Amino acid sequence: MNLLQLLQSVAYNRINGNADVEISGLCADSRKVREGDLFFCYEGGQNDSHRYIDEAIKAGAAAVVCERDLNCKIPQIIVGDGRSAVANFACAFYGYADKKLKLVAVTGTNGKTTTTYMLESIFKAAGKSCGVIGTLGISYAEKFVAPELTTPDPIFLHGIFADMVKSGVQYVFMEVSAHAIYFDKISGLNFEVGIFTNCTQDHLDFFGNMHDYAECKRKLFANKKCKYSVVNSDDNLGQKLLLELDDCISYGLKNPADVFAVDIVERIDGTTFVINLFDELYEINLNIPARHNVYNAMAAAMCAKLLGIKTEHVAQGLCNLKKVSGRLEHVAKYNGADIFVDFAHTPDGLEKSLQALKKLCDGRLYCLFGCGGNRDASKRPIMGEIAAKYADFCIITSDNPRFEDPYDIITQIEAGIKPTGKSYVTVTERETATEYAIKLLEKGDILLVAGKGGEYYQEIMGIKHSYNDNTVIKKIIG
Repeated sequence: MNLLQLLQSVAYNRINGNADVEISGLCADSRKVREGDLFFCYEGGQNDSHRYIDEAIKAGAAAVVCERDLNCKIPQIIVGDGRSAVANFACAFYGYADKKLKLVAVTGTNGKTTTTYMLESIFKAAGKSCGVIGTLGISYAEKFVAPELTTPDPIFLHGIFADMVKSGVQYVFMEVSAHAIYFDKISGLNFEVGIFTNCTQDHLDFFGNMHDYAECKRKLFANKKCKYSVVNSDDNLGQKLLLELDDCISYGLKNPADVFAVDIVERIDGTTFVINLFDELYEINLNIPARHNVYNAMAAAMCAKLLGIKTEHVAQGLCNLKKVSGRLEHVAKYNGADIFVDFAHTPDGLEKSLQALKKLCDGRLYCLFGCGGNRDASKRPIMGEIAAKYADFCIITSDNPRFEDPYDIITQIEAGIKPTGKSYVTVTERETATEYAIKLLEKGDILLVAGKGGEYYQEIMGIKHSYNDNTVIKKIIG
């Protein structure tokens, strides 16, 4: 594509040099620049990519989009905000593929992944072609792209949109993280429906406090980015959104809501309930346990109805979904006990999963978990206290320690457990901890292995070592 042609579709401040050049791709990482790329520079929180312009030119960059004048020979497109420019240029470069798709955004601390997979199952039951973008990766049209970020960076994201259009995809259900909103990854995107699941403590290492974290999530629903807003009325931020937004529809179990559920029956192998879906009653059978998944199902059902899906297809799709990888997933039975793997890595997520399993446990409830390194440290003692409150015995171990000492992280978790007087043990190596926990199990017990969910790595000192809770558990029990 000719750069001048591309510039006809995007906003910029000025041009330095002759922009009549051909560009073959877009790139925002100087280490990945290829011949003919348009390179993007912007000033980040910890880094300034303007410093790498020489490396980009040596690699073959044909032109650069930047926030200030650079001393270089290739054409420069000066913009006010480099991050927003990446998204806007990518949208135009890939032919506005996003406008040819019906996009649904799901944001919230917990529940995003499960809700998107519920939506996929519902729409497939209705005969629609759809794709999912999120923590577990990108899937569409029999294709799968391994996960890197919950919400991909704009260049990659718009490239995926373009391929989705070529593949006949109609609907895309994507997780939108708070970081993606903060860094303008979704700049220029408009959504048919925006779903808000909840806002509880997480990412305070980045946002500093709950107010700023919540305000970031609120931005998804600002400036008419979402045609419809589907909001949890039982969440504090959700209640504020309901007061502020037009075209806002609610779901909940505790407070008045447009969509709600009754006659909830929780089992070890799933949940049954009757949904009131805009005054239409229908029995729903989930193969996934826990009351918090009733919330996710209500959100998915509401979204589907708003997009014209029949209620019988909603019920069929929810019933068809057998599991979501690492989301309160029943992975094994051993010695008469049940073993679950869950992504629960926040105080709220851990509490909800333990609450659900406590009600279903005939024996002792065991909880194995850790906390990620170089992330919000304030939640560590809180999660320790929560685990001690609901579990009969805790096994504290490592979970992506990254560049922190695992012993320090475990010590901070212990600070929340010790005052409760509950029994626990610390085992730093996660596989050893898992084997120890499994050997404790007797008939009627439940073991929750929490924190990593469907992840396939353990990150230690910048290296991602192959590791998956599900695989390790099955290896241990043979």
